[in-house]
Amino acid sequence: MAGATGRRLALAVALVLSLGAGALAVPAVAHADPGPPKPAASDRAPAAGSLEAVHKQVEDLYRKAESATDDYNAANEQQRLQEKAVADLTRRVNATQQRLDLLRGRTGALARAQYRSGALTPPTQLFFSDSPETFLNGVSLARKGEQATRDLLTQLTSTRADLGRYAKAAEDRRKTLEGDRKKKEAAKKEIESRLEAAKKLESKLAEKERERLRQLEEDRARQAQQTWLSSAAGKGVMNVKGSAATGDGRRVVDFASAQIGKNYVWGAEGPDTYDCSGLTLKAWAAAGRAIPRTSQEQWRQLPKVEVKDMRPGDLVIYFGDASHVGVYAGDGMIVHAPRPGRQVTLAGAGSMPILGVVRPG
Repeated sequence: MAGATGRRLALAVALVLSLGAGALAVPAVAHADPGPPKPAASDRAPAAGSLEAVHKQVEDLYRKAESATDDYNAANEQQRLQEKAVADLTRRVNATQQRLDLLRGRTGALARAQYRSGALTPPTQLFFSDSPETFLNGVSLARKGEQATRDLLTQLTSTRADLGRYAKAAEDRRKTLEGDRKKKEAAKKEIESRLEAAKKLESKLAEKERERLRQLEEDRARQAQQTWLSSAAGKGVMNVKGSAATGDGRRVVDFASAQIGKNYVWGAEGPDTYDCSGLTLKAWAAAGRAIPRTSQEQWRQLPKVEVKDMRPGDLVIYFGDASHVGVYAGDGMIVHAPRPGRQVTLAGAGSMPILGVVRPG
């Protein structure tokens, strides 16, 4: 019995020693000096990949805000036109009402005159006249009087119809105006929402990170410009010298260039701040030509030219939804109002995806 107990004790000791040896075999890194504490995730600068994601989010928000700005500008322009139409129709309604009141007064005077004459018609009164000469003269006057009466009644009927038509048109215009106001307000809310989201996203970045974000934006634009310049369209553009600008085109470029450094503000048309299409609108106005207010309408309504054939003063339209526009300044460059937080500046014409080119002149 004592022998068996001794063997069990020896086995237990051997097992303990074996486990101790296994523990000693754990890699030394588990017991290494941990070194200085690592910074918290919130204190570290974002990795290149995460900064790329921030850049994409910010750019997407600003693009959506710019698209909504085009909607806002379009609704604002329609509101202005509808207000003018309502004002014009209101003036016509008032003038027609005054004419109707005048005709009613004349009709009433005619009725009162007939009543005073015993309600006898002019032909009946002539029949009972004493003098043949008076009768003959009166026939001519009676016919003229009857014609005048018919004309008066015709004018009265026509004026009443005009008044009803103008009043209905004014009411329809007012309903359309209210719809435009609602569209404008909805676009305004979307713009403010997108800009606020972009601002919050950028505010989470440290100063150095914001500078890196700006540098990333500039690098992307520079790369896109170089790619475009090496394309057939870009090479064609660079072969068109600045002397190809017309007088109007040169005035457009001069005006746009004079605005460099002024802040972008959505919905603005100058003179101190601009959005992208507000700048092109005023630049062409300086050359004496009226063009549509929004970049989308500029693309839709103005004559198009090949990108390779564009010359200074032409308008370069960007993105698939035509939500951005700049003035081509020559030598492969544009003057444009980029987005909120930026100023009117000179940039590469190929730094953004070109949809096409239009030439107001």
